[in-house]
Amino acid sequence: MEVFSEIMARAAERKGGEAALQDLLPTVLSNEEIAEHTDAQVLSEFAKKIFQSGFVWRVVENKWPAFEEAFFGFEPHKVAMLSPEQLAARASDKNLIRHAKKMQAVYDNAVFLLDIQRQHQSAAQWIAQWPNGDIIGLWSVLKKQGSRLGGNTGPYALRALGKDSFLVNQDASDYFISRNMLDTKPGTQKALKQMQAAFNQWHQETGLPYAHLSRILACSLGENRI
Repeated sequence: MEVFSEIMARAAERKGGEAALQDLLPTVLSNEEIAEHTDAQVLSEFAKKIFQSGFVWRVVENKWPAFEEAFFGFEPHKVAMLSPEQLAARASDKNLIRHAKKMQAVYDNAVFLLDIQRQHQSAAQWIAQWPNGDIIGLWSVLKKQGSRLGGNTGPYALRALGKDSFLVNQDASDYFISRNMLDTKPGTQKALKQMQAAFNQWHQETGLPYAHLSRILACSLGENRI
């Protein structure tokens, strides 16, 4: 397994130096800062990443103020009170994005977050307390219990909320494949566990946040689809 100092040196060389590489690193919040998010913020990020999946992100961003208004600021208890007819009306609203299944996912994830609230003080605190060394476990819960939060949708939403985590993008997958570090295809649970173990080792080696390790790794090879 390659020591991370070598990966970092290669990434810095490709990006024009250490300072330039540092400018590319994502923002990571502390657990305390993440816990201060409202669950409306959590639902909003879940919904935004769902609508951005397979769509032009800029268009979604431009329409998001209308989404915030249509879904009551994404307050989970208010969204969960929407009727099927009200959801259908939003799915046909030209000011939003007309996609009935994704609209349904907003409702389903509001219900999901309310279930989390009943078990924990808030969904934001639940996310904050989840150990970064098992982030794939959190991804699994989002995929199985949430709606349309599988693949990279859930992980990207967590990253937007400031949760420290790596990402399984094409660059990261290419790295692990090229180094023969996976026993199976990327995306399987076995492969995710092997990636998690590698990032855990690099985290122990460097003390860097997982999100920074992930971005530096992506910058060290390939087309840098970050």
